[in-house]
Amino acid sequence: MENVAKPWPALWSLVVGFFMILIDTTIVSVANPRIMAGLNTDINAVIWVTSAYLLSYAVPLLITGRLGDRFGPKNLYLIGLVVFTLASLWCGLSGDITMLIAARAVQGLGAAMMTPQTMAVITRIFPPDRRGAAMGLWGATAGMAVLVGPILGGVLVDSLGWEWIFFVNVPIGIVAFVLVTRFVPKLTTHSHSFDILGVVLSAVGMFLLVFGIQEGQTYKWGTVTGVISVWGLIISGLVVLVLFVAWQWMLERRGGEPLLPLGLFKERNFSLGNATIMAVGFSVTAFPLPTIFYYQVVRSLTPTQSALLMIPMAVISGALAPVVGRLIDKTNPRWFATFGLVCLAGALFWTANLLGPDTPIWMFLLPSAVQGVANACIWGPVSNATTRNLEPRQAGAGSGVFNTTRQIGAVLGSAAIAALIQARLAAELPAAPAGAPVGEASMSGTLPQALHAGFSTAMSQSIVLPACAILLGAVVAAFYGKPKSVSGWGNKPAAAGTPAVQEASSQDAARK
Repeated sequence: MENVAKPWPALWSLVVGFFMILIDTTIVSVANPRIMAGLNTDINAVIWVTSAYLLSYAVPLLITGRLGDRFGPKNLYLIGLVVFTLASLWCGLSGDITMLIAARAVQGLGAAMMTPQTMAVITRIFPPDRRGAAMGLWGATAGMAVLVGPILGGVLVDSLGWEWIFFVNVPIGIVAFVLVTRFVPKLTTHSHSFDILGVVLSAVGMFLLVFGIQEGQTYKWGTVTGVISVWGLIISGLVVLVLFVAWQWMLERRGGEPLLPLGLFKERNFSLGNATIMAVGFSVTAFPLPTIFYYQVVRSLTPTQSALLMIPMAVISGALAPVVGRLIDKTNPRWFATFGLVCLAGALFWTANLLGPDTPIWMFLLPSAVQGVANACIWGPVSNATTRNLEPRQAGAGSGVFNTTRQIGAVLGSAAIAALIQARLAAELPAAPAGAPVGEASMSGTLPQALHAGFSTAMSQSIVLPACAILLGAVVAAFYGKPKSVSGWGNKPAAAGTPAVQEASSQDAARK
Protein backbone atom coordinates (compact mmCIF):
# COMPACT_ATOMS: atom_id res chain seq x y z
CA MET A 1 0.00 0.00 0.00
CA GLU A 2 1.19 3.51 -0.75
CA ASN A 3 2.09 5.88 2.04
CA VAL A 4 -0.29 8.82 1.61
CA ALA A 5 -0.59 11.25 4.51
CA LYS A 6 -4.01 12.57 3.51
CA PRO A 7 -5.86 9.96 1.44
CA TRP A 8 -9.31 11.53 1.82
CA PRO A 9 -8.53 14.87 0.12
CA ALA A 10 -7.01 12.84 -2.72
CA LEU A 11 -10.14 10.74 -3.04
CA TRP A 12 -12.51 13.70 -2.88
CA SER A 13 -10.52 15.43 -5.62
CA LEU A 14 -10.86 12.42 -7.90
CA VAL A 15 -14.54 12.03 -7.08
CA VAL A 16 -15.40 15.46 -8.55
CA GLY A 17 -14.34 14.41 -12.04
CA PHE A 18 -15.66 10.86 -11.58
CA PHE A 19 -19.08 12.25 -10.68
CA MET A 20 -19.03 14.44 -13.80
CA ILE A 21 -18.30 11.62 -16.22
CA LEU A 22 -20.88 9.30 -14.66
CA ILE A 23 -23.55 11.99 -14.89
CA ASP A 24 -22.97 12.00 -18.63
CA THR A 25 -24.12 8.39 -18.88
CA THR A 26 -27.63 9.41 -17.77
CA ILE A 27 -28.01 13.17 -18.25
CA VAL A 28 -28.71 12.79 -21.97
CA SER A 29 -31.78 10.58 -21.44
CA VAL A 30 -33.91 13.46 -20.19
CA ALA A 31 -32.75 15.67 -23.08
CA ASN A 32 -33.35 13.13 -25.86
CA PRO A 33 -36.72 14.54 -26.99
CA ARG A 34 -35.28 18.09 -27.15
CA ILE A 35 -32.15 16.93 -28.99
CA MET A 36 -34.37 15.12 -31.51
CA ALA A 37 -36.33 18.29 -32.12
CA GLY A 38 -33.34 20.65 -32.09
CA LEU A 39 -31.24 18.58 -34.51
CA ASN A 40 -34.19 17.30 -36.55
CA THR A 41 -33.41 13.61 -36.11
CA ASP A 42 -35.11 10.36 -35.05
CA ILE A 43 -35.08 8.12 -31.98
CA ASN A 44 -32.53 5.64 -33.28
CA ALA A 45 -30.02 8.35 -34.19
CA VAL A 46 -30.42 10.16 -30.87
CA ILE A 47 -29.91 6.95 -28.91
CA TRP A 48 -26.51 6.69 -30.60
CA VAL A 49 -25.62 9.91 -28.75
CA THR A 50 -25.64 7.76 -25.61
CA SER A 51 -24.40 4.53 -27.21
CA ALA A 52 -21.38 6.18 -28.87
CA TYR A 53 -20.35 7.57 -25.48
CA LEU A 54 -20.85 4.26 -23.71
CA LEU A 55 -19.08 2.25 -26.41
CA SER A 56 -15.99 4.48 -26.57
CA TYR A 57 -16.05 4.53 -22.76
CA ALA A 58 -16.24 0.75 -22.36
CA VAL A 59 -13.78 -0.56 -24.95
CA PRO A 60 -10.56 1.20 -23.77
CA LEU A 61 -11.12 0.67 -20.01
CA LEU A 62 -8.98 -2.46 -19.82
CA ILE A 63 -5.96 -0.80 -21.37
CA THR A 64 -6.39 2.57 -19.62
CA GLY A 65 -6.32 0.73 -16.29
CA ARG A 66 -2.97 -0.73 -17.29
CA LEU A 67 -1.73 2.64 -18.54
CA GLY A 68 -2.51 4.06 -15.10
CA ASP A 69 -0.33 1.40 -13.50
CA ARG A 70 2.46 2.09 -15.99
CA PHE A 71 2.49 5.90 -16.13
CA GLY A 72 0.73 6.75 -12.87
CA PRO A 73 -2.99 7.11 -12.18
CA LYS A 74 -2.69 10.84 -11.59
CA ASN A 75 -1.16 11.49 -15.02
CA LEU A 76 -3.73 9.37 -16.87
CA TYR A 77 -6.57 10.96 -14.94
CA LEU A 78 -5.47 14.49 -15.81
CA ILE A 79 -5.03 13.67 -19.52
CA GLY A 80 -8.48 12.07 -19.60
CA LEU A 81 -9.99 15.04 -17.79
CA VAL A 82 -8.65 17.47 -20.40
CA VAL A 83 -9.96 15.29 -23.26
CA PHE A 84 -13.37 14.94 -21.59
CA THR A 85 -13.73 18.66 -20.85
CA LEU A 86 -12.79 19.79 -24.37
CA ALA A 87 -15.07 17.15 -25.90
CA SER A 88 -17.92 18.44 -23.73
CA LEU A 89 -17.44 21.87 -25.24
CA TRP A 90 -17.50 20.28 -28.70
CA CYS A 91 -20.75 18.47 -27.87
CA GLY A 92 -22.48 21.71 -26.91
CA LEU A 93 -21.34 23.42 -30.11
CA SER A 94 -22.48 20.58 -32.39
CA GLY A 95 -24.83 21.67 -35.15
CA ASP A 96 -26.02 18.26 -36.35
CA ILE A 97 -26.51 14.76 -34.98
CA THR A 98 -23.41 13.30 -36.70
CA MET A 99 -21.10 15.85 -35.11
CA LEU A 100 -22.73 15.34 -31.71
CA ILE A 101 -22.26 11.56 -31.92
CA ALA A 102 -18.59 12.02 -32.88
CA ALA A 103 -18.00 14.45 -30.02
CA ARG A 104 -19.65 12.05 -27.58
CA ALA A 105 -17.32 9.28 -28.74
CA VAL A 106 -14.29 11.45 -27.94
CA GLN A 107 -15.87 12.36 -24.62
CA GLY A 108 -16.20 8.66 -23.82
CA LEU A 109 -12.51 8.13 -24.54
CA GLY A 110 -11.63 10.80 -22.00
CA ALA A 111 -13.92 9.16 -19.45
CA ALA A 112 -12.24 5.81 -20.09
CA MET A 113 -8.87 7.30 -19.14
CA MET A 114 -10.25 8.69 -15.89
CA THR A 115 -12.51 6.00 -14.44
CA PRO A 116 -10.07 3.16 -13.62
CA GLN A 117 -7.69 5.58 -11.90
CA THR A 118 -10.27 6.52 -9.24
CA MET A 119 -10.83 2.96 -8.13
CA ALA A 120 -7.14 2.07 -8.44
CA VAL A 121 -6.20 4.93 -6.10
CA ILE A 122 -8.73 3.70 -3.52
CA THR A 123 -7.26 0.21 -3.72
CA ARG A 124 -3.71 1.50 -3.30
CA ILE A 125 -4.05 4.11 -0.53
CA PHE A 126 -6.71 2.54 1.71
CA PRO A 127 -6.07 -0.78 3.53
CA PRO A 128 -8.60 -3.51 2.60
CA ASP A 129 -10.10 -3.63 6.09
CA ARG A 130 -10.65 0.16 6.08
CA ARG A 131 -11.65 0.47 2.46
CA GLY A 132 -15.39 0.24 3.10
CA ALA A 133 -15.91 3.94 3.81
CA ALA A 134 -13.86 4.90 0.75
CA MET A 135 -15.78 2.45 -1.42
CA GLY A 136 -18.94 3.79 0.17
CA LEU A 137 -18.04 7.25 -1.11
CA TRP A 138 -17.19 5.79 -4.52
CA GLY A 139 -20.47 3.89 -4.54
CA ALA A 140 -22.46 6.91 -3.37
CA THR A 141 -20.88 8.95 -6.16
CA ALA A 142 -21.78 6.35 -8.78
CA GLY A 143 -25.30 5.96 -7.44
CA MET A 144 -25.92 9.68 -7.05
CA ALA A 145 -24.65 10.37 -10.56
CA VAL A 146 -27.23 7.98 -11.97
CA LEU A 147 -29.93 9.91 -10.12
CA VAL A 148 -28.67 13.49 -10.34
CA GLY A 149 -28.00 13.24 -14.09
CA PRO A 150 -31.66 13.30 -15.16
CA ILE A 151 -32.58 15.95 -12.56
CA LEU A 152 -29.74 18.28 -13.53
CA GLY A 153 -30.42 17.56 -17.19
CA GLY A 154 -34.07 18.52 -16.82
CA VAL A 155 -33.27 21.85 -15.16
CA LEU A 156 -30.61 22.74 -17.73
CA VAL A 157 -32.70 21.71 -20.75
CA ASP A 158 -35.74 23.70 -19.58
CA SER A 159 -33.85 26.80 -18.52
CA LEU A 160 -30.92 27.07 -20.94
CA GLY A 161 -31.33 24.46 -23.70
CA TRP A 162 -30.01 20.95 -24.32
CA GLU A 163 -26.52 22.25 -25.20
CA TRP A 164 -25.96 23.17 -21.55
CA ILE A 165 -25.98 19.57 -20.36
CA PHE A 166 -22.54 19.53 -22.00
CA PHE A 167 -21.37 23.11 -21.40
CA VAL A 168 -21.79 22.64 -17.63
CA ASN A 169 -18.89 20.16 -17.69
CA VAL A 170 -16.37 22.84 -18.66
CA PRO A 171 -16.19 24.74 -15.33
CA ILE A 172 -16.49 21.47 -13.38
CA GLY A 173 -13.62 20.03 -15.39
CA ILE A 174 -11.44 23.05 -14.63
CA VAL A 175 -12.13 22.80 -10.88
CA ALA A 176 -11.44 19.05 -10.93
CA PHE A 177 -8.12 19.60 -12.73
CA VAL A 178 -6.95 22.07 -10.06
CA LEU A 179 -8.01 19.78 -7.19
CA VAL A 180 -6.33 16.68 -8.62
CA THR A 181 -3.13 18.59 -9.37
CA ARG A 182 -3.08 19.86 -5.79
CA PHE A 183 -4.18 16.89 -3.69
CA VAL A 184 -3.60 13.61 -5.55
CA PRO A 185 -0.08 12.22 -5.01
CA LYS A 186 2.07 10.53 -7.60
CA LEU A 187 1.94 6.82 -6.84
CA THR A 188 4.45 4.10 -7.60
CA THR A 189 4.27 2.85 -11.19
CA HIS A 190 4.50 -0.75 -12.40
CA SER A 191 5.80 -1.85 -15.78
CA HIS A 192 3.28 -3.54 -18.09
CA SER A 193 3.24 -4.83 -21.63
CA PHE A 194 0.23 -3.99 -23.77
CA ASP A 195 -1.92 -6.47 -25.66
CA ILE A 196 -2.67 -4.67 -28.94
CA LEU A 197 -4.42 -7.66 -30.54
CA GLY A 198 -6.65 -7.92 -27.48
CA VAL A 199 -7.61 -4.25 -27.81
CA VAL A 200 -8.54 -4.72 -31.48
CA LEU A 201 -10.54 -7.91 -30.88
CA SER A 202 -12.49 -6.46 -27.94
CA ALA A 203 -13.26 -3.23 -29.82
CA VAL A 204 -14.41 -4.97 -33.00
CA GLY A 205 -16.47 -7.55 -31.13
CA MET A 206 -18.25 -4.98 -28.99
CA PHE A 207 -18.99 -2.70 -31.94
CA LEU A 208 -20.46 -5.48 -34.08
CA LEU A 209 -22.59 -6.76 -31.21
CA VAL A 210 -23.93 -3.38 -30.12
CA PHE A 211 -24.53 -2.09 -33.66
CA GLY A 212 -26.41 -5.26 -34.54
CA ILE A 213 -28.64 -5.13 -31.47
CA GLN A 214 -29.40 -1.43 -31.69
CA GLU A 215 -29.97 -1.23 -35.45
CA GLY A 216 -31.89 -4.53 -35.69
CA GLN A 217 -35.35 -3.00 -35.64
CA THR A 218 -34.30 -0.33 -38.18
CA TYR A 219 -33.44 -3.03 -40.71
CA LYS A 220 -36.32 -5.27 -39.60
CA TRP A 221 -33.75 -7.81 -38.37
CA GLY A 222 -32.83 -8.56 -41.97
CA THR A 223 -30.30 -7.28 -44.49
CA VAL A 224 -28.24 -4.16 -43.72
CA THR A 225 -26.44 -3.95 -47.06
CA GLY A 226 -25.33 -6.54 -49.59
CA VAL A 227 -24.45 -9.77 -47.80
CA ILE A 228 -24.33 -8.07 -44.38
CA SER A 229 -27.31 -8.83 -42.16
CA VAL A 230 -28.28 -7.84 -38.65
CA TRP A 231 -27.96 -11.37 -37.31
CA GLY A 232 -24.67 -11.75 -39.16
CA LEU A 233 -23.33 -8.72 -37.28
CA ILE A 234 -24.54 -10.01 -33.91
CA ILE A 235 -23.16 -13.51 -34.43
CA SER A 236 -19.88 -12.12 -35.78
CA GLY A 237 -19.58 -9.91 -32.70
CA LEU A 238 -20.08 -12.86 -30.39
CA VAL A 239 -17.54 -14.95 -32.32
CA VAL A 240 -14.94 -12.17 -32.16
CA LEU A 241 -15.51 -11.78 -28.41
CA VAL A 242 -15.03 -15.53 -27.94
CA LEU A 243 -11.78 -15.26 -29.92
CA PHE A 244 -10.78 -12.37 -27.65
CA VAL A 245 -11.27 -14.49 -24.51
CA ALA A 246 -9.41 -17.42 -26.11
CA TRP A 247 -6.50 -15.13 -27.02
CA GLN A 248 -6.38 -13.80 -23.47
CA TRP A 249 -6.24 -17.37 -22.14
CA MET A 250 -3.42 -18.33 -24.55
CA LEU A 251 -1.43 -15.21 -23.76
CA GLU A 252 -1.72 -15.81 -20.01
CA ARG A 253 -0.68 -19.46 -20.44
CA ARG A 254 2.44 -18.36 -22.31
CA GLY A 255 3.44 -16.07 -19.46
CA GLY A 256 2.43 -12.88 -21.26
CA GLU A 257 0.34 -10.06 -19.88
CA PRO A 258 -3.18 -10.18 -21.34
CA LEU A 259 -5.48 -7.19 -21.57
CA LEU A 260 -8.06 -9.15 -19.57
CA PRO A 261 -6.23 -10.95 -16.72
CA LEU A 262 -8.35 -14.10 -16.52
CA GLY A 263 -6.45 -15.16 -13.41
CA LEU A 264 -8.29 -12.47 -11.44
CA PHE A 265 -11.49 -14.42 -11.96
CA LYS A 266 -10.18 -17.28 -9.83
CA GLU A 267 -11.24 -15.10 -6.90
CA ARG A 268 -14.87 -15.99 -6.31
CA ASN A 269 -16.11 -12.58 -5.26
CA PHE A 270 -14.28 -10.86 -8.11
CA SER A 271 -16.06 -13.06 -10.65
CA LEU A 272 -19.48 -12.73 -9.02
CA GLY A 273 -19.01 -9.01 -8.44
CA ASN A 274 -18.28 -8.39 -12.10
CA ALA A 275 -21.37 -10.34 -13.14
CA THR A 276 -23.42 -8.28 -10.69
CA ILE A 277 -22.10 -4.90 -11.81
CA MET A 278 -22.77 -5.81 -15.44
CA ALA A 279 -26.43 -6.37 -14.57
CA VAL A 280 -26.46 -3.07 -12.66
CA GLY A 281 -24.90 -1.19 -15.59
CA PHE A 282 -27.43 -2.73 -17.97
CA SER A 283 -30.42 -1.81 -15.83
CA VAL A 284 -29.57 1.71 -14.68
CA THR A 285 -28.82 2.71 -18.28
CA ALA A 286 -31.90 1.05 -19.76
CA PHE A 287 -34.75 1.94 -17.40
CA PRO A 288 -34.65 5.79 -17.54
CA LEU A 289 -35.33 5.94 -21.30
CA PRO A 290 -38.86 4.46 -21.39
CA THR A 291 -39.89 6.29 -18.22
CA ILE A 292 -38.63 9.67 -19.50
CA PHE A 293 -40.43 9.20 -22.82
CA TYR A 294 -43.60 8.24 -20.94
CA TYR A 295 -43.42 11.31 -18.70
CA GLN A 296 -42.77 13.74 -21.51
CA VAL A 297 -44.76 12.22 -24.38
CA VAL A 298 -47.82 10.76 -22.65
CA ARG A 299 -48.05 12.96 -19.55
CA SER A 300 -46.70 16.14 -21.20
CA LEU A 301 -44.27 16.86 -18.35
CA THR A 302 -41.34 19.17 -18.96
CA PRO A 303 -37.81 17.72 -18.63
CA THR A 304 -37.52 19.35 -15.19
CA GLN A 305 -40.86 18.00 -14.00
CA SER A 306 -40.08 14.48 -15.16
CA ALA A 307 -36.63 14.59 -13.54
CA LEU A 308 -38.05 15.87 -10.23
CA LEU A 309 -39.90 12.56 -9.86
CA MET A 310 -36.47 11.08 -9.11
CA ILE A 311 -35.83 13.34 -6.12
CA PRO A 312 -36.85 10.73 -3.48
CA MET A 313 -34.36 8.34 -5.06
CA ALA A 314 -31.54 10.90 -4.98
CA VAL A 315 -32.17 12.12 -1.42
CA ILE A 316 -32.54 8.67 0.15
CA SER A 317 -29.59 7.22 -1.72
CA GLY A 318 -27.33 10.12 -0.77
CA ALA A 319 -28.29 9.87 2.90
CA LEU A 320 -27.94 6.10 3.24
CA ALA A 321 -24.87 5.36 1.09
CA PRO A 322 -22.28 6.72 3.59
CA VAL A 323 -23.92 4.74 6.40
CA VAL A 324 -23.81 1.54 4.36
CA GLY A 325 -20.18 2.31 3.47
CA ARG A 326 -19.18 2.35 7.13
CA LEU A 327 -21.05 -0.87 7.86
CA ILE A 328 -19.57 -3.01 5.09
CA ASP A 329 -16.13 -3.03 6.75
CA LYS A 330 -17.71 -5.07 9.57
CA THR A 331 -20.54 -6.89 7.81
CA ASN A 332 -20.58 -9.20 4.79
CA PRO A 333 -21.40 -6.94 1.79
CA ARG A 334 -23.47 -9.79 0.34
CA TRP A 335 -26.46 -8.97 2.52
CA PHE A 336 -26.56 -5.32 1.53
CA ALA A 337 -25.97 -6.02 -2.16
CA THR A 338 -28.62 -8.73 -2.41
CA PHE A 339 -31.18 -6.66 -0.51
CA GLY A 340 -30.49 -3.59 -2.65
CA LEU A 341 -30.74 -5.48 -5.93
CA VAL A 342 -34.01 -7.12 -4.94
CA CYS A 343 -35.38 -3.71 -3.93
CA LEU A 344 -34.35 -2.21 -7.26
CA ALA A 345 -35.98 -5.04 -9.21
CA GLY A 346 -39.16 -4.59 -7.19
CA ALA A 347 -39.14 -0.83 -7.79
CA LEU A 348 -38.77 -1.31 -11.55
CA PHE A 349 -41.58 -3.87 -11.74
CA TRP A 350 -43.70 -1.46 -9.67
CA THR A 351 -42.91 1.40 -12.04
CA ALA A 352 -43.77 -0.75 -15.05
CA ASN A 353 -47.13 -1.58 -13.49
CA LEU A 354 -47.88 2.12 -12.92
CA LEU A 355 -47.22 3.19 -16.52
CA GLY A 356 -50.70 3.95 -17.77
CA PRO A 357 -52.25 7.03 -19.37
CA ASP A 358 -54.19 8.05 -16.23
CA THR A 359 -51.97 7.05 -13.28
CA PRO A 360 -51.68 9.91 -10.73
CA ILE A 361 -48.22 11.38 -11.14
CA TRP A 362 -47.50 11.46 -7.39
CA MET A 363 -47.62 7.65 -7.28
CA PHE A 364 -44.32 7.46 -9.17
CA LEU A 365 -42.61 9.01 -6.13
CA LEU A 366 -43.15 5.75 -4.20
CA PRO A 367 -41.05 3.39 -6.36
CA SER A 368 -38.55 6.24 -6.68
CA ALA A 369 -38.06 6.15 -2.90
CA VAL A 370 -37.52 2.38 -3.01
CA GLN A 371 -34.92 2.89 -5.73
CA GLY A 372 -33.10 5.27 -3.36
CA VAL A 373 -32.81 2.58 -0.70
CA ALA A 374 -31.71 0.11 -3.36
CA ASN A 375 -28.96 2.31 -4.79
CA ALA A 376 -27.50 3.00 -1.35
CA CYS A 377 -27.15 -0.76 -0.80
CA ILE A 378 -25.76 -1.64 -4.22
CA TRP A 379 -22.80 0.43 -5.35
CA GLY A 380 -20.52 0.45 -2.32
CA PRO A 381 -21.12 -3.17 -1.22
CA VAL A 382 -20.71 -4.59 -4.73
CA SER A 383 -17.50 -2.67 -5.44
CA ASN A 384 -16.08 -3.48 -2.00
CA ALA A 385 -16.81 -7.20 -2.27
CA THR A 386 -15.35 -7.33 -5.77
CA THR A 387 -12.02 -5.59 -5.16
CA ARG A 388 -11.30 -6.21 -1.47
CA ASN A 389 -8.64 -8.90 -2.01
CA LEU A 390 -6.72 -7.23 -4.86
CA GLU A 391 -3.06 -6.51 -4.19
CA PRO A 392 -1.62 -3.09 -5.20
CA ARG A 393 -0.05 -4.37 -8.43
CA GLN A 394 -3.46 -5.64 -9.56
CA ALA A 395 -5.29 -2.42 -8.73
CA GLY A 396 -5.28 -0.96 -12.22
CA ALA A 397 -6.13 -4.23 -13.95
CA GLY A 398 -8.85 -5.12 -11.44
CA SER A 399 -10.36 -1.65 -11.57
CA GLY A 400 -10.23 -1.71 -15.36
CA VAL A 401 -12.03 -5.07 -15.52
CA PHE A 402 -14.68 -4.01 -12.98
CA ASN A 403 -15.43 -0.75 -14.75
CA THR A 404 -15.32 -2.44 -18.15
CA THR A 405 -17.95 -4.99 -17.18
CA ARG A 406 -20.13 -2.20 -15.78
CA GLN A 407 -19.81 -0.24 -19.01
CA ILE A 408 -20.36 -3.30 -21.20
CA GLY A 409 -23.59 -3.80 -19.30
CA ALA A 410 -24.47 -0.14 -19.91
CA VAL A 411 -23.71 -0.39 -23.64
CA LEU A 412 -25.80 -3.54 -24.02
CA GLY A 413 -28.57 -1.98 -21.92
CA SER A 414 -28.67 1.10 -24.13
CA ALA A 415 -28.74 -0.96 -27.32
CA ALA A 416 -31.24 -3.52 -26.03
CA ILE A 417 -33.71 -0.98 -24.67
CA ALA A 418 -33.61 0.94 -27.95
CA ALA A 419 -34.41 -2.21 -29.91
CA LEU A 420 -37.11 -3.27 -27.45
CA ILE A 421 -38.82 0.14 -27.39
CA GLN A 422 -39.03 0.20 -31.17
CA ALA A 423 -40.32 -3.36 -31.28
CA ARG A 424 -42.99 -2.74 -28.65
CA LEU A 425 -44.07 0.53 -30.32
CA ALA A 426 -44.43 -1.34 -33.60
CA ALA A 427 -46.56 -3.97 -31.85
CA GLU A 428 -48.71 -1.62 -29.77
CA LEU A 429 -49.10 1.13 -32.39
CA PRO A 430 -49.30 -0.96 -35.58
CA ALA A 431 -50.70 1.87 -37.68
CA ALA A 432 -47.53 3.96 -37.33
CA PRO A 433 -43.97 3.19 -38.47
CA ALA A 434 -41.71 1.91 -35.71
CA GLY A 435 -40.28 4.82 -33.77
CA ALA A 436 -42.40 7.44 -35.52
CA PRO A 437 -44.76 8.24 -32.62
CA VAL A 438 -41.82 9.14 -30.41
CA GLY A 439 -40.22 11.40 -32.98
CA GLU A 440 -43.45 13.11 -33.97
CA ALA A 441 -44.52 13.64 -30.38
CA SER A 442 -41.23 15.13 -29.33
CA MET A 443 -41.12 17.50 -32.30
CA SER A 444 -44.74 18.65 -32.13
CA GLY A 445 -45.07 18.45 -28.36
CA THR A 446 -48.25 16.36 -28.58
CA LEU A 447 -49.29 12.74 -28.98
CA PRO A 448 -52.84 11.93 -30.11
CA GLN A 449 -55.00 10.86 -27.15
CA ALA A 450 -55.92 7.65 -28.93
CA LEU A 451 -52.27 6.55 -28.90
CA HIS A 452 -51.63 7.21 -25.19
CA ALA A 453 -52.68 3.75 -23.98
CA GLY A 454 -50.63 1.89 -26.59
CA PHE A 455 -47.57 4.09 -26.05
CA SER A 456 -47.79 3.62 -22.26
CA THR A 457 -48.09 -0.15 -22.67
CA ALA A 458 -45.01 -0.23 -24.90
CA MET A 459 -42.98 1.72 -22.34
CA SER A 460 -44.25 -0.47 -19.50
CA GLN A 461 -43.27 -3.64 -21.32
CA SER A 462 -39.84 -2.21 -22.06
CA ILE A 463 -39.08 -1.63 -18.35
CA VAL A 464 -39.56 -5.34 -17.64
CA LEU A 465 -36.23 -6.05 -19.38
CA PRO A 466 -33.98 -4.06 -16.98
CA ALA A 467 -36.10 -5.29 -14.05
CA CYS A 468 -35.38 -8.92 -14.98
CA ALA A 469 -31.68 -8.14 -15.51
CA ILE A 470 -31.30 -6.63 -12.03
CA LEU A 471 -33.18 -9.55 -10.49
CA LEU A 472 -30.63 -11.88 -12.08
CA GLY A 473 -27.91 -9.72 -10.53
CA ALA A 474 -29.52 -10.25 -7.11
CA VAL A 475 -29.34 -14.02 -7.55
CA VAL A 476 -25.62 -13.75 -8.36
CA ALA A 477 -24.91 -11.47 -5.38
CA ALA A 478 -26.54 -13.96 -3.01
CA PHE A 479 -23.57 -16.28 -3.66
CA TYR A 480 -20.84 -13.83 -2.59
CA GLY A 481 -18.38 -15.44 -0.19
CA LYS A 482 -17.44 -14.03 3.19
CA PRO A 483 -14.62 -11.43 2.82
CA LYS A 484 -11.23 -12.76 3.83
CA SER A 485 -9.48 -11.19 6.79
CA VAL A 486 -6.56 -9.01 5.74
CA SER A 487 -3.43 -8.24 7.73
CA GLY A 488 0.08 -7.14 7.06
CA TRP A 489 -0.63 -4.17 4.82
CA GLY A 490 2.31 -1.87 5.40
CA ASN A 491 2.94 1.69 4.33
CA LYS A 492 5.42 0.92 1.56
CA PRO A 493 4.90 0.17 -2.11
CA ALA A 494 4.32 -3.51 -2.64
CA ALA A 495 7.25 -5.52 -3.94
CA ALA A 496 8.29 -9.12 -3.79
CA GLY A 497 8.66 -10.16 -0.19
CA THR A 498 6.70 -7.29 1.36
CA PRO A 499 3.85 -8.08 3.75
CA ALA A 500 1.26 -7.03 1.19
CA VAL A 501 2.51 -9.47 -1.41
CA GLN A 502 3.15 -12.17 1.16
CA GLU A 503 -0.43 -11.78 2.37
CA ALA A 504 -1.77 -11.84 -1.18
CA SER A 505 0.39 -14.85 -1.99
CA SER A 506 -0.86 -16.73 1.06
CA GLN A 507 -4.42 -15.91 0.05
CA ASP A 508 -3.73 -17.14 -3.50
CA ALA A 509 -2.30 -20.37 -2.09
CA ALA A 510 -5.33 -20.81 0.16
CA ARG A 511 -7.71 -20.26 -2.76
CA LYS A 512 -5.84 -22.84 -4.84
